[in-house]
Amino acid sequence: MLRAVFPGSFDPPTFGHLNIIERAVGIFDELHIIVAVNREKKSLFSPEERVSMMKNLVSHWSNVRVDMWDSLIVNYLSKEQIRVLIRGVRGVADFSYEFDLSMMNKGLNPSIETIFMTTDPKYFVLRSSAIKELASFGGDISSMVPPIVAEALKKKYDRASF
Repeated sequence: MLRAVFPGSFDPPTFGHLNIIERAVGIFDELHIIVAVNREKKSLFSPEERVSMMKNLVSHWSNVRVDMWDSLIVNYLSKEQIRVLIRGVRGVADFSYEFDLSMMNKGLNPSIETIFMTTDPKYFVLRSSAIKELASFGGDISSMVPPIVAEALKKKYDRASF
């Protein structure tokens, strides 16, 4: 069985994230979506809220599992005996950052292989931070995030129109 892990903060989940997930689901027998808990990062949504949204968004795929993790991702892969780590990249800046992380992960666990998946071009500009900023001003984010995420952002920012 070919299994893979797709980690991220998913704060919030975007159509770009779902694009990577949808394509990975067709390649791997089992895909673990890991909602990362990063103590250094200030998140808009709690880890539990992000897990709940993600579980809702991937519920129609029988080979997807969503977990929360607050340690090194290589520790999760070792615990679950998974060797493939998926990282989504939008461009050169993402690739540079992700490449550095993959080298660190390889140093921590040489059996892990990182696969970089480029996002569909229509999602190239989607960044969670930009989406949150736009949502905070009541901007239209309907083309960037699924409806449940737009509604959650609306509640967070207490805006009447999205």
